[in-house]
Amino acid sequence: MSTISITAPAVVPVRTATGAATRLRLTTRGRRLLVALAALPLAVGIGFAAISGGSALASGDSSTPVSFDTVTVMPGDTLWAIAEDVAPAEDPRTVISEIQKLNALNGGSLQVGQQLAIPAEYTG
Repeated sequence: MSTISITAPAVVPVRTATGAATRLRLTTRGRRLLVALAALPLAVGIGFAAISGGSALASGDSSTPVSFDTVTVMPGDTLWAIAEDVAPAEDPRTVISEIQKLNALNGGSLQVGQQLAIPAEYTG
């Protein structure tokens, strides 16, 4: 019977004329190139931020300050009843629409104790 043995070949470092092993050398030009490549994403990000303008308004429209009073929701209150109380001479549907916009309400459900902002044009 015969046997076969497998051995890994030895890795021998390449030697120069002086006998020292070679290693990667980074020249001044190479260092500058490496720094420039590393800084490129940062420069692109800063350029994009400068071009976009950094505007906080999504629509680009100028905003005007809104003045309002607040009303606390009591048990049994509805938007319709609140609209009739704060602006009896106005159409309640218009007042309800303004209250919903100002308070970012999706529907007509209210919570007892909730503070509702009422546009100042309806409060007197």
